[in-house]
This record gives sequence, C-alpha cells and structure tokens, in this order.
Amino acid sequence: MPSGSCDCHVHVFDPRFPYAGDRAYTPGPASGEQLDELHWRLGVSRAVLVQPSPYGTDNSCLLAQLRVRGDRARGVVVFDPAASAPLGEWHTLGVRGARVNLATFAIDDPAVALAPLRATAAAIADLGWHLQVFTELSVVAALADDLARLPVPVVLDHFALASPDLGQPGLPELTDLLRSGAAYVKLSAPHRISTAVDHADVAPLARALAAAAPDRLLWGTDWPHTGGRPRTPGNRLSVEPFEPIDDARALARLLEWTGPDVGRRILVDNPVGLYGF
Repeated sequence: MPSGSCDCHVHVFDPRFPYAGDRAYTPGPASGEQLDELHWRLGVSRAVLVQPSPYGTDNSCLLAQLRVRGDRARGVVVFDPAASAPLGEWHTLGVRGARVNLATFAIDDPAVALAPLRATAAAIADLGWHLQVFTELSVVAALADDLARLPVPVVLDHFALASPDLGQPGLPELTDLLRSGAAYVKLSAPHRISTAVDHADVAPLARALAAAAPDRLLWGTDWPHTGGRPRTPGNRLSVEPFEPIDDARALARLLEWTGPDVGRRILVDNPVGLYGF
C-alpha cells in the first residue's frame, strides 16, 4: 500500500463503555487491538474512527481510542447540537467531523433532515470540521442544493447507499455535489449495495465516481461490519447479518476499480486534506 494509507471508516466496540438504551442492535466486541492487527495485515497506517449508533451520543469509547493513537487516527463524533459539548477538547484529541445518521430518523419527507444537518454544521463550522451523513441517495438528491450551501464539507457514507445502476435517479445530483467540491463520498461497504459475486456490479459505479471526482473520494473497511440487510423492506430495526467480509480483498478491489494513481489519492492524499493528517 502507499505510505500513509488511511482506512476512513472503522468502529471500535468495547463493552466496558455502556451502549445506549435505545440502540437498534448490540454489537459484539471489536477491540482497538484487533483493529491494529487488521491494519498491520492490510498495510494501512492511519484510521478514522466513526461514532457508531449503539453508543448514541456517548463518544467515550471513540475518544479513548484517539488518546492512545495520537496522530495516526482521527475521529468523527455524534452529539446533540442543542446541548453543550466540549468540541474544542475533542478537536485537540483529533476529532475532525460530526456524524448525522439519518437512518435513525423516520424520513418520509427529506426536508425533515434539514434541521439536524444545519444545526450540526453550524456548531462545527468554526472548527473546520466536516459533516458526515449516513443516508440514502434519494435523500441526498432531494437535498443536494441545501447540502451544497452548508458552511462545511459533507461526507457521504457507503456510496451514499446508491444502487449499482448508473441510470438511477439521484446519481447526477451526487456527481454534481462531488465535482463542486461541496461533498465527498466513501467508497466503503459495497456489500451494503451489491448483489453480485465479489461486488462486480459495483465496479461501474466506482469507476464513474472516480472519473468524475477523484479528489472527492475516500475509502474505508467499515470494520467490524456491523448491521445487515433489512429482513423486510423498510425495516431498519430487524436485519440479516452480512456474510463474512474479506477486508484484504476489499482493498485490492478498490485499486482494481481505480488504478494506482487515483487509488493513491483516495487512500492517502484525500484523507490528508480532509482530516489533517
């Protein structure tokens, strides 16, 4: 791997830190030591820890990981912008973004998402952080103009949950957001959108995004691959676990999709610019 390669989407689950009472699922343990072993095997030297939904707005586990990792890690927290939060202290520890998980909202009208997005963006703008958003492509498309006007960059998780279909509604809006510099998208967790062996159906989408905006793409393992596919359509609280994920294959597949030059931008240059490594 290129020197300084970064896994931009990982979680640590330590049972010593209590999970939120209203969590949608209870993950198994996934330690910082296990994460280090994975990255050693992959040849990855940097990581971005993302606050997972089972911890709610209690970022204690994530912050503990940042304290021991120093400059080789950055963090993305979740907090209530209406409540007091020690954002400056978190910034010193390496936090560089705040996440809004719109999957936790019942969104029939995409405009409902604007309030938490705007409030969180306003709270973090002076720190130079970014706003990380987990939502579906239809919501991204409906709010594209609003996202472009936010005072911070937007990072969209997991291909913005697009389908592999290059003709799908919403993809032009996503591409325009990336080209404008207003947003990034993570080429992470293709297993969330793919139905093909080795996620071959995602290759045209990844290549189209890489051709359109190579400087606005990131990559992550999504380790330890929590969650799953809904057991019934629209049911976010009842899921079938994902099949085992081969992270080494995922990383090799990324470079097959993009080629080495664009791959270096995605793995090294773009994370350096966004997260301040």
